Amino acid sequence: MRGGSSGQKQLSGMQKQVLSLYRQFLRAARSKPQKEERMQIKCLVSTEFRRNALEVDRKNFLYIEYLLRRGKKQLDLLKSPDTVGLSSLSVHHSPPQTR
Repeated sequence: MRGGSSGQKQLSGMQKQVLSLYRQFLRAARSKPQKEERMQIKCLVSTEFRRNALEVDRKNFLYIEYLLRRGKKQLDLLKSPDTVGLSSLSVHHSPPQTR
């Protein structure tokens, strides 16, 4: 549902960037010739975005910006005709410990 429905919250700029990146990944996946490849990319992208949505603190803007930059680099690689798939690398973030 789109538009200015009174029951919906407006998305922040960063939320719009994340949603845009997700959609760009799905479009890039559709451009791949092999069906298996497309499905594998869509599954991995969906899994990564959902995992980060659950694990990353919404107020940790620096880390979210880092993930956006990393995602854009991965998207650029995926758009290359020579790229046939993606793999996942888990980077675990832990808050700094105080003494």
